[in-house]
Amino acid sequence: MMTEDRAFEVGAWLTPQHTTTGRLREAWTDADALGVDSLWIWDHFFPLTGDPEGTHLEGWSLLAAMAVETTSARIGPLVTNYEYRNPDLLADMARTVDHLSGGRLVLGLGAGWVERDYTEYGYPFRNPATRIRELGDAIVRIRGRLAKLNPAPLGSIPLLIGGDGEKVMLGVVAAHADQWNTMAWRFVSASHALDDWCERLGRDPKSIKRSCFITDPAQLDALDELLDAGADEIIVQLNDPFPLEPVAELLRLAKSKSPARIRV
Repeated sequence: MMTEDRAFEVGAWLTPQHTTTGRLREAWTDADALGVDSLWIWDHFFPLTGDPEGTHLEGWSLLAAMAVETTSARIGPLVTNYEYRNPDLLADMARTVDHLSGGRLVLGLGAGWVERDYTEYGYPFRNPATRIRELGDAIVRIRGRLAKLNPAPLGSIPLLIGGDGEKVMLGVVAAHADQWNTMAWRFVSASHALDDWCERLGRDPKSIKRSCFITDPAQLDALDELLDAGADEIIVQLNDPFPLEPVAELLRLAKSKSPARIRV
């Protein structure tokens, strides 16, 4: 969890491609011990880079293992596609993983984009506008089911939405999300657009925690710009062998900057 002397939070996103369960377990245990604020897994069915037929592991199964093998960091999918699972079932899965983690789950949701995931697993690949529009309906169902489950979640299960489409997606974020995430190279313009959506819908823009992810340590050159645009957390995407040096450097930078940057 973030300490008071950090100016922003730091996360590690472990990609479950071209790797093994043993390597992932070692990586999330080491990252948790390092002191990251959050740990993430993606929700895809095939590798997104490298050999498209390479090894790949399912995200929610990994989250359950991560929940019981870590102790401090928040955990979650970055992000899970709401179309792959019935929304009520997804709520139940999230509640169960939240219990396994001791109340540390963040439920990351998105509208999907990888056509192969859909077609090979038998899901209809609908147009983006329809998927994004119906994400809001799924969120209503998920929150309704969470309120009915017995036992209730241990944590608050904040809802994170991933995406940065300025015409539709950020409107869904402004209407429903507790947290928001997008890629670092799209964050600044999208964060300003999210402010506009919040104003349009009458929501305090500071009530949405904002994060972005980097895929290359060189992207940290834009760190001050990201923080000035409202980034509360920077997440580093890591592939096997999951080198934690960029995460450690980001933790160092988080301690070196003024905590006054933290959004309130």
